[in-house]
Amino acid sequence: MGAFRSKQFKKSPQVLLMGLDSAGKSTLLFRQQQGVVMDTSPTVGFNVATVELDKKTSLTVWDVGGQGTMRPNWRYYLEGCKVLVFVVDSSDRARMEEAKKALKKILSDEHLKGVPLMVLANKKDLPNSMTIREVSTLLDLDSYTDRVWEIQACSAMKGLGLQQAFLSIAKLL
Repeated sequence: MGAFRSKQFKKSPQVLLMGLDSAGKSTLLFRQQQGVVMDTSPTVGFNVATVELDKKTSLTVWDVGGQGTMRPNWRYYLEGCKVLVFVVDSSDRARMEEAKKALKKILSDEHLKGVPLMVLANKKDLPNSMTIREVSTLLDLDSYTDRVWEIQACSAMKGLGLQQAFLSIAKLL
């Protein structure tokens, strides 16, 4: 019991959920954790949730606010991160360059050296959403040869692809 308890209350994040504001990070996390869409507001600071995937697998996920004023603080959450999940709004072409720059900056931090990356192309339920190939190209994911990375489409609002995405995240651990 003691070993489990210390693991559960460990302060360093197991999985970090990051991305620009309005990408749907909190909606995605709470949808996966509780199975329902909850009203969310912009995250100031962070949310922490335990996501139960099955009887044997749970993930501690830190959802860090993505507003421009919060991004300089992202570096304080990186130590101990085992998988970075970067969420993008796949319907927002205009902000892909900003997302690309934010991702590149965070991945250059020494604490994330070699840490696996999962990109979740959220909002796939919207008619103008990009394909994962388009998102991958716009984020220049092929340039990340120093780590394992994966990209998956999902919809936090509809719950589509979330279970598969979180199972893949668990495998990256």
